Amino acid sequence: MRNCLLFTLFCLMLSCGEKKEESMAAQDEVLSKVKLMTLDPGHFHAALVHKTMYRQVDSTIYLFAPKGDEVLDFLNKIDAYNSREDYPTQWKVEKYYGDDYLEQMLDKKPGNVMIVAGKNSKKIDYILAAVKSGLNVYADKPLVIDPAGFKKLKEVFKIADEKGLLVYDIMTERFESTTALQKLFSTLPDVFGELVDGNLEEPAISKESVHHFFKYVSGQPLVRPPWFFDINEEGEGIVDVTTHLVDLVQWEAFPGQLVDSADVEMLSARRWPTILTKGEFEKVTGLQEFPHYLQKDIVDGKLNVYSNGEMNYKIKGKHAKVSVIWNYQAPEGTGDTHYSIMRGTKSNLVIKQGEEENYRPILYIEAKDPNGFEDSLKGAIESAVAANFNGTTFEKVSDSLWRINIPDRFKIGHEAHFGQVTENYLKYLENGALPEWEVPNMITKYYTTIEAYKMAKEK
Repeated sequence: MRNCLLFTLFCLMLSCGEKKEESMAAQDEVLSKVKLMTLDPGHFHAALVHKTMYRQVDSTIYLFAPKGDEVLDFLNKIDAYNSREDYPTQWKVEKYYGDDYLEQMLDKKPGNVMIVAGKNSKKIDYILAAVKSGLNVYADKPLVIDPAGFKKLKEVFKIADEKGLLVYDIMTERFESTTALQKLFSTLPDVFGELVDGNLEEPAISKESVHHFFKYVSGQPLVRPPWFFDINEEGEGIVDVTTHLVDLVQWEAFPGQLVDSADVEMLSARRWPTILTKGEFEKVTGLQEFPHYLQKDIVDGKLNVYSNGEMNYKIKGKHAKVSVIWNYQAPEGTGDTHYSIMRGTKSNLVIKQGEEENYRPILYIEAKDPNGFEDSLKGAIESAVAANFNGTTFEKVSDSLWRINIPDRFKIGHEAHFGQVTENYLKYLENGALPEWEVPNMITKYYTTIEAYKMAKEK
């Protein structure tokens, strides 16, 4: 009898093992079918997605694009990744060039995910055509830059839901370590308390991003296409970079919650230009003259680019402020910077990236009442923080201010965040769905930027 039981158990274990192997094999088969098609890569973010390889992704990139400097820049970056000394990639590129690149991609469909990063004016039409054709979409921000585009975006998500497709924008800033830790601390009542309601003078949450037209990417001076400076193609700053900041407001202030457009009340918005000389324009584009389509923005021989914007709004009753600033070039030794503050009933969580921080983002915690606060902070560091950012420490700056020191291994840089976002998207593809709050919040995010755009234009 005992031998029979042992034999039965052995058979059950063998059967379970075989089923597990079959399940894993089936899973690997599904994962291996992720094939990426890159459409019209006019922005360097299209290449950064491929700076690393992914276990779930076929090594062939199917490229559909018009001929020109932009696609050559994309291919040069892929070649550089493939030939680098440390951790070289092994991408192969199947190319199609021609003015009918979109039609050819939709007709041939060699892949199941379209990657698009380029002219923002065309992006929503590319995305809409892709989902109508049954393709998943992985797109650089912003998905839309005007009210007409926002209307199409709502249609995109409706079709994607009906067809079981995943449309996702690349929100790299969620993976920046100080931002992720700011969010984590905001969920700890003993340290942060609760997010205050705030007001116009002191919003509950504020984010400011400073960018530069001339910069280095992957160790090389970035050459921007001239259309990047055309607000009709790229969009104004208030609907472009602010996409990241509005996303972070929702992601940090209301983690895991659905945010509806009815939860947003736009209070004020404004826009202003960055002014570039002809010499500055030549340095960043390689062109000695302003193209004809930029003549509308020439004032006294200089190019006025409406790349700057600011919005004040209420979201679920909390005051928020978002602003983006574009300068021509950062001072030597500096770069793009980020400032953020979340105001809580017990402390403020502040990210600074100025001279004092050597232009690297640093998280500070300002206690409202310093009595006993350090003990609460120490407990948080040893528990919740250690579980997510092991090795993080804190140091006292003043009676009510502490600096949070995050180990360098978590500070991987902006370019590497593209790989992290892509890994996330691949998991969603594997699961067949995004988190339930992602699509509603994406719609609300773009509703917010478009409402700010409309109000700023009116003024």
